Amino acid sequence: MTYPLPHPYPPAPTPDRRRWWQHPALIIPLLVIVPPVGITLVWLSRWKITPKIISSIVAGAWMIAPFVTDPPDKTETDAKPKAPVAAPATPSASPSPSPSPSGPPNFVGQNLKSAQAAALAAGFNSISHDAGPDESGQWADGNWKVCFQTLAEQSPGKPTIDFAVTRNEWPCPTKDGDPIPYPKMPKVVGQDYAKAQETLKPLALQKIEPQSAYTDVTLPGNPDTWTVCFQDPEEGKALQYPTTTTAQLSLTTPGTSCPADKNTKLHPDPTPPPATDDVDDSGSGVSSTGGSSSGGSGARTITPGAFCSNPGSTGVSKKGVVYTCSQGHWRR
Repeated sequence: MTYPLPHPYPPAPTPDRRRWWQHPALIIPLLVIVPPVGITLVWLSRWKITPKIISSIVAGAWMIAPFVTDPPDKTETDAKPKAPVAAPATPSASPSPSPSPSGPPNFVGQNLKSAQAAALAAGFNSISHDAGPDESGQWADGNWKVCFQTLAEQSPGKPTIDFAVTRNEWPCPTKDGDPIPYPKMPKVVGQDYAKAQETLKPLALQKIEPQSAYTDVTLPGNPDTWTVCFQDPEEGKALQYPTTTTAQLSLTTPGTSCPADKNTKLHPDPTPPPATDDVDDSGSGVSSTGGSSSGGSGARTITPGAFCSNPGSTGVSKKGVVYTCSQGHWRR
């Protein structure tokens, strides 16, 4: 059997048939200009794995850099305002005044804290002082209300409103600096409890506490129909701090007269009979069967343990036992 003779030269290598879109001359510019396209072509090329990874990372960072970095600062030329162009002077032209608030809004009656915020929003600064004669400081703005307001004389700039204020629970004085007309306790004696509550409601008291005018009578769960006999605070008393004041009303049942004084019982305890030193059946427990106590013809009949008034005297019980008056009692 015969075999073909070997070829005298090795076969020539197959020529590199690289496509046009795999050429580095195309891929590299696309990585810079259009990174997504360039990255795609990198992975379709015949590059080794390490250059593929590096080029992809660099192109991706180049692509997202404009979105994660701060915009460039304006140049010094752009930041500087342009010089205004001078208008030609005319005889009738006059400089216009700078804009300013036409006038402060009216904040009288508002809470000081709210009025300060509204004044600032309207273009005004604000200060405050006590409308009464005490000159108290306003440490908590929400606890005060505006009674009067004026424009304060301040340095040039934003205008300032001066608020004259008083506490929320107090009325405003007649004018700034006058005494505060504190609310006074009205008369509720003679009214039923329900009407008395309505009378005291405008004062905004901390509490209205009912209690019985008689110490031996218990209030019901709803004493609205009971009559007021006493009140504390008394009628006409000035209430400087009504929100911390408790009004105590002493009540009695309808149709029952009020007591002359407080701490009185409607049904007083019975008065005990006056003590007596007489020796008789009711006081000493001694009865006489006749004759004299010193003679022998008669003997006293006594109750053992009862009171006696003649120390040393003797008596006989109903059982015939002799007892002696000792330390105010009949003893054996």
